[in-house]
Amino acid sequence: MIGEPQAVDLDLLDVESALLRAAVGDYAVEAAVLLLANSGHWLPRLQAAGLITIALDGDADGGPWAAVQWADLDGALRRGVISGSSGQLRLLRAAAGLADGQPVDLADLTAGVDRAELTLLLAALAHAAGSHEHAEVVRPDDGVADARVVLGPVVPWPVRE
Repeated sequence: MIGEPQAVDLDLLDVESALLRAAVGDYAVEAAVLLLANSGHWLPRLQAAGLITIALDGDADGGPWAAVQWADLDGALRRGVISGSSGQLRLLRAAAGLADGQPVDLADLTAGVDRAELTLLLAALAHAAGSHEHAEVVRPDDGVADARVVLGPVVPWPVRE
């Protein structure tokens, strides 16, 4: 590849992988990326609009890293470069709030999403809180040593179709 790598040069799964690769360990950013990816609407639009930057890295897996240009979203929305339904826009704002600390009006956010979008939003919040890593210690009555049981996410990500 000559010149800087571009998100539009990658297929959507590679873009998602690159975004997750860069987010690993930061549950809020991971949740934002997964929210965008699971919505099915935003990643292709952000990719096509040039709002995802790609960087090559020499790590062991050799894959690129990527980042959403969160600060550029409002301008892109105002100019009509990207668009979505009211629920999709709320999910985008929630993702920007998780990843970049952009303020989100929770009353507006929750009042304007349908059930599927609400499920994604709740899964994102649960992921950002680290609920997928929560565990409890189980003390068996039979004298066996205590065991750590992973509880799983409070709200799991829906299975993609």
